This record gives sequence, C-alpha cells and structure tokens, in this order.
Amino acid sequence: MIDLLPPDGSGTALLVLLLAAFAAGWVDAVVGGGGLVQLPALLLVGGLSPLQALATNKLASVAGTTTSALTYLRRTGTDLRTAAPMAAVAFVLSLLGASVAARLPAAAIKPVIVVALVVVAAVTALRPSMGDLPRPRREALAHYGLAMVLAAAIGFYDGVLGPGTGTFLVIGLIAVVGYDFLRASATAKVVNVATNLGALAFFLPTGAVLVGLGLLMGLANVAGAYLGARMAIAAGNRFIRVVFLVVASLLVVRLSYDVWSDHHG
Repeated sequence: MIDLLPPDGSGTALLVLLLAAFAAGWVDAVVGGGGLVQLPALLLVGGLSPLQALATNKLASVAGTTTSALTYLRRTGTDLRTAAPMAAVAFVLSLLGASVAARLPAAAIKPVIVVALVVVAAVTALRPSMGDLPRPRREALAHYGLAMVLAAAIGFYDGVLGPGTGTFLVIGLIAVVGYDFLRASATAKVVNVATNLGALAFFLPTGAVLVGLGLLMGLANVAGAYLGARMAIAAGNRFIRVVFLVVASLLVVRLSYDVWSDHHG
C-alpha cells in the first residue's frame, strides 16, 4: 500500500506540504527555484530524511516542470531545436551527478554557488535592460555549442546539489545563449524536466522516493506551474525579471545559511 501521508502521519503536515508544492510549482514556472519552498517543507514539516526529501522533491517537481514546459510550448513556440538537445545532454549529466553526489563535498561547493548567485543578482539588478530583448543569434555552431555546455554544467549541478537549477538555467540562457527572459524561462522548463528525470532515474531504484506523497505533491505542483506559466507569458519579461531577483536573493540567503550551518553545526 502506498502511504500518502508524510512520515509523521499528520494530515496538517500533508496540507502544508501541498500548499508548499503549489507555491513551488508557481515559482518554478516563472523563473525556477521552487526547491527553495518544497525542499525545506519536506525536511522541516514532513519529517523526511535529506535523501528522501531530495528524491521525493524530484518526483513532485517533474510533474510541475512538465506542465509549465507544455504551457510555454503551446503559447510561446519554444525553440525545440535548441531545447531538445539541451534536455538530452542535461538528462545524462543529471543522472551522472546524482550517482556521484555522495562522493562530492557539498559543503565545499555551496560557497561557490553563493558567490555566483550574488554576482548574477547584482548584474541583473544593475542592468535593467538585460533579458528584455534577445541578442542577435550567433552562428549555429557557436549557439549550439554554448547551449550544450550550459546544459551539461547545469544538469550535473542539479544531480549533485540541486537548489536553484532553474534559476541558473534562466540566467545562463540569457547571458550565454542570448535569450530574453521569457524565451529563457520557456527553454529552461524543457531542460529542467530532463534534469529531474535524470535524478529520478537514479533515486527511484534506491527506494528513497516516497511515491504516494510525491504524486500528491506533484498534483499541487502542476496547478501552481500552470498558473505561474500563464502569468509569466501574460506579464512578460519585466515580471519574470522581478520574480527572478526575488528568488535569487532568497536562494543566496538559504545557501548562505547552509554554509554557515556546515561550518558551525
């Protein structure tokens, strides 16, 4: 029998987790970073172990990212000539990242991520026009080469560590590939589906995924993702940019706290 309740068996905890999944789906659909909401909820409210939380989060998230990816695809004409190869590369590297996660010192990686996020948020805030309009497309080899390198790096990062994968994808697609915020968000969703599936391919056989709970949270994630994608498409680049800055700032706070805890725990 599949248990639909979190480990503490509380209906109240389940309700909070479903609300967190809805919020995470909305944030992920707009700019990525829904793990900021969903992972802490699974750990603190649901009482899951870190491995269970990470694995179950992937199951819930893949439902939401698939929904938002399809919504963007129908309404913005996502460039699958770039997004599909990126997704394939990201899937393989996410699976590889998840398989080696236990061997890598996450405590050593997190400070680097914090610095990178601070720089990204500062540049975005100080350059109001960044991501408002797409840059002229590079010649094909450079365009696809840069996109594949970005997909490999982000895919591996999602498998190893995870927080902020969608956020890094969006800013990478803007800064490296030259997309605007809306097109970057649409492409990021397709790639994020693949990174979630890659990590799940590793986690499911280990038994770490709480399938019933993950599927319930996935339904809430889908509802939030659909609403978030519709709002992002309707409101456009400036709305996405504001949400991006808020999420990036929260991610800096979250990871900074993790770094502090790792050194003072």
